[in-house]
Amino acid sequence: MNTSPVNSAADRPHRMDPAGGCPHAANARLLARGAVTPVVLPGEVAGMAVLGHDALREFLAHPDVAKNAQHFAALQAGGIPDGWPLKTFATVQGMTTADGADHRRLRSLMSKAFTARRVEELRPRIEALTSSLLDGLDESAADGVADLRTHFALPLPMGVICELLGVDPGHHDRLHHLSNRIVATDIGPAEAMAANREMVEVLGAVVAARTEGPGDDLTSALIAAREENGDRLGPYELIGTLMLMIIAGHETTLNLITNAVRALCAHRDQLDLVRSGGATWADVVEETLRWDSPVSYFPFRYPTRDLTLDGTVIPKGTPVLAGYSAAGRDTKAHGPGAAHFDITRGSENRHLSLGHGAHYCMGAPLARTEATVALAQLFTRFPDLDLAVPESELPRHASFVGNSVQRLPVRLRR
Repeated sequence: MNTSPVNSAADRPHRMDPAGGCPHAANARLLARGAVTPVVLPGEVAGMAVLGHDALREFLAHPDVAKNAQHFAALQAGGIPDGWPLKTFATVQGMTTADGADHRRLRSLMSKAFTARRVEELRPRIEALTSSLLDGLDESAADGVADLRTHFALPLPMGVICELLGVDPGHHDRLHHLSNRIVATDIGPAEAMAANREMVEVLGAVVAARTEGPGDDLTSALIAAREENGDRLGPYELIGTLMLMIIAGHETTLNLITNAVRALCAHRDQLDLVRSGGATWADVVEETLRWDSPVSYFPFRYPTRDLTLDGTVIPKGTPVLAGYSAAGRDTKAHGPGAAHFDITRGSENRHLSLGHGAHYCMGAPLARTEATVALAQLFTRFPDLDLAVPESELPRHASFVGNSVQRLPVRLRR
């Protein structure tokens, strides 16, 4: 049993690459060493990552693991500068950084908007927006090639989440750009701080507009909850909640749709299986979530005591990354074929890509609905759709948080 995070040359901390890139080769090497590994975060900040499926499942639901940054030892000791690119993940006020009663309070304010019933009521709107975007994708094609990520995979979830929140369409492009900057891990302090300031300014304008003219949207409902009971939702929590909803509500589904299309183009036999009725679009979504998780390493959780996990001690107050992309290909959980894209796994597909425990992704029903509708309509409209460039030429995300490519040029027809 290990008694410290680092006890041999083989266990030297893995340096997280701020430039991101495809995580799977590095994940395989790290998993061969164990389910938990020490890492070095940008700025030489010491951390840990939980990679193995079973270890991650235990960690995500562990009663002695917190989300509030008051448990982040280095931050509380003054060792984390303001411009640290990952600081927003730790300090933003909202559900993802709250514990216990605070987390339940914030989650209860949002939960009614994301129930399976409410999402099913949104299905006609999602289907109509999908169809309209496919028209636009076709129109944007030059010589039959279009960027599916820019013209389809992005505006679908962004349009839906902004409509739910009552955000004017004029803000959509800017909010995506700022979200992309906030989840980036390769930017400098000045750019990181500027992106956060501007995001707060844009969302402040959204709140002001909805305060002056409330509507049938989630932001108006949150403002009403704040005004009805002053301690129900503080002003920083309101902005933080909107920031989290915008980022999580579109970035992950954007990556999910992008990664699913890439997977199907590379595995035409699996695409044929869906078309023949041997599997469903829901099966494609679940296998994509496992095989190429939209989120690779999500920051942060902190043990509230020294915690032994799979034989490795994670010291109290350590910032820990949840390694979703690694857990998805853990052969101990998914068998020797874990690295294979196989949509026939069915009930055996026990991935963790939408989380586990109290912080399980509230938007999971919405993300699944958006992705299944998007894929079904896309490949019905363009049955011969394929990548326009080799997979190896697709530029990767400049982040080890998000897991996808920056562009997805596709040829719509033969």
